[in-house]
Amino acid sequence: MDGPSRQTQADKLISEIADAILAGTLAPGTRLDEQMLADRYAVSRTPVREAIRQLASTGLVEVRPRRSAVVAEITAEHLETMFIAMGELEATCARLSAIRMTPIERRRLQVQHARMAALVEDDDVAGFAEANHVFHGLIYAGTHNSILSDMATALRRRLGPYRRAQFRSPGRLPRSQAEHETVTLAILSGDAAAAHAAMLNHVSLVEDAFSRLAAAHAA
Repeated sequence: MDGPSRQTQADKLISEIADAILAGTLAPGTRLDEQMLADRYAVSRTPVREAIRQLASTGLVEVRPRRSAVVAEITAEHLETMFIAMGELEATCARLSAIRMTPIERRRLQVQHARMAALVEDDDVAGFAEANHVFHGLIYAGTHNSILSDMATALRRRLGPYRRAQFRSPGRLPRSQAEHETVTLAILSGDAAAAHAAMLNHVSLVEDAFSRLAAAHAA
């Protein structure tokens, strides 16, 4: 799977614009002019256009008919609703993975989790965020249920900017790794109930971490 070194120009731009929105640098209602963004990030308008399109799918940007895109107003209630849905979907994925993952898939999950420990040691936020995406993707695939996997992937795409941002919360990387440890051990041991509970708890803590970070920015 692609790592940070293979990140496209559009991917990098998406992350930078999303971070600016979540940090409040680009406030709700701000008009996102393609040329302005191209000049600001020293890129052509093509990756800017793609970044705006993808950010619209996350809900961070609102594209209005025959008008420029603007930064959307995201309410705390809407964000909470998405995180609740994400928690339920991912918890179900973890439960099914504990039952259905093949030995090879379990080994891949174990190896991916172990690799992430080095990223925690290096305090590599960007690298951990990319590896985290792979980690959760392995659990989606382990359900052997394409409909559930597609639903989880689609909702994760919408919450992606928020989930990446929470890794900047002080001490978040080791805490996330510890939460993954609980999820991984439950899946590897085939304990479906424990995997479900551990993942539900993990996603709720992701939401808490982002909420604290957002509150700090607001202050």
